[in-house]
Amino acid sequence: MSASAARRAAQQVLLRVFEEGAYADRALTGAAAALDRRDRALAQQLAYGTVQRVRALDHGIEALGGRSVTRLDPPVRAALRLAGYQLAYMDGIPARAAVHESVELVREAHLERAVGFANAVLRRLAGGLRALLEGLPEGTPAEAGLRHSYPDWVAETWWRDWGGAEALGLMRAQNEPPETVVRWNRRRPGRPGGTPDPDLPDALRVDRVEPAELESGLVWPQSRGSQLAGLAVASRPGERVLDLCAAPGGKATQLDGEVTAVEIHEGRARELEANVAVLGATNVRVVRADALQLPAELRGFDRALVDAPCSGLGVLAARPDLRWRARPLPELQLALVRAAAERLRPGGTLVYSVCTLNSDENEAVVSAAGLEVDDLGAEWPRFRHPRRPEFLLTLPHRHGTSGFFVARLRAP
Repeated sequence: MSASAARRAAQQVLLRVFEEGAYADRALTGAAAALDRRDRALAQQLAYGTVQRVRALDHGIEALGGRSVTRLDPPVRAALRLAGYQLAYMDGIPARAAVHESVELVREAHLERAVGFANAVLRRLAGGLRALLEGLPEGTPAEAGLRHSYPDWVAETWWRDWGGAEALGLMRAQNEPPETVVRWNRRRPGRPGGTPDPDLPDALRVDRVEPAELESGLVWPQSRGSQLAGLAVASRPGERVLDLCAAPGGKATQLDGEVTAVEIHEGRARELEANVAVLGATNVRVVRADALQLPAELRGFDRALVDAPCSGLGVLAARPDLRWRARPLPELQLALVRAAAERLRPGGTLVYSVCTLNSDENEAVVSAAGLEVDDLGAEWPRFRHPRRPEFLLTLPHRHGTSGFFVARLRAP
């Protein structure tokens, strides 16, 4: 295998994502199936980085190439974007190699008529793209959105919630590869390697996820922010616990007690059951149901977890295409919180968590729910929400993990 194969796989991912609407991780699985570990890692870096930076790259391609990217043949567009990412954002790759390999990608697509055009544009990119993009201003949400390659609404949301300096920190952090963290599953025998987190007892930073440890259920890939949300439930043996949006099962299998894990989609419910089995979580029972229309018998729970669907603005580093498809879901989130609260016993607790950094989906949902709030910040001061210390908030640019909002509420 070679770097050429990695670039070819990365181009396939770009075509799948931008021309067919595929998810980047799923597209990469197919495109890189035949690659060895080193080339697969390069293909992932190239594909994910290009997907993340596509707004800025398209601006540079149009400025230097003199033609709208929308008028290009898809293979040409993908090749220019891929080369542009290498030229503007990657060190250690010779410009000559990036240009030559991308011209070959155009030729392999049987677009001989476009080879000369691609070669000319790529030479202009090699000479000026990095300087052009590094010189873009970032003093307003619109400017920062272009320079750091985010939709305007994301830049505006972070500017509103955090101010310019913090918003820029978030943008920069989520254009970098995320840390690799696993959760040690103590239900299985053995001790995995890795660097532990001082506040999260089972979180281990690792260089890579060991396939044997994953297959045996000894570890589960799960960010520190996600693990914090599961720990905040604080369930104990003997309690009845409801996990309302449970797939794929990372948090459900963290919980003690008798856990009812709800998932509406058949395929995801099967995946959840398989993961529960691998991890040996015999205390977890999977129920396929609509979280907003639960069976009548599911009530009287001591604790509940609502890890709700959201815009995902805290996990953009790990999900490169999400920034281009994300949307806030506050109405659904509030409905789920209320549905879970109705199934608690009096005085039971409910953890609301979302992997987003948007006050409309975070604090505003909790306020609208109208339930008593526990002081989680006193339990985990390191992750205390900067404005609302009773909540938890992990911030990628401050904590080095995915962004999670966590609140614990109490039923009347």
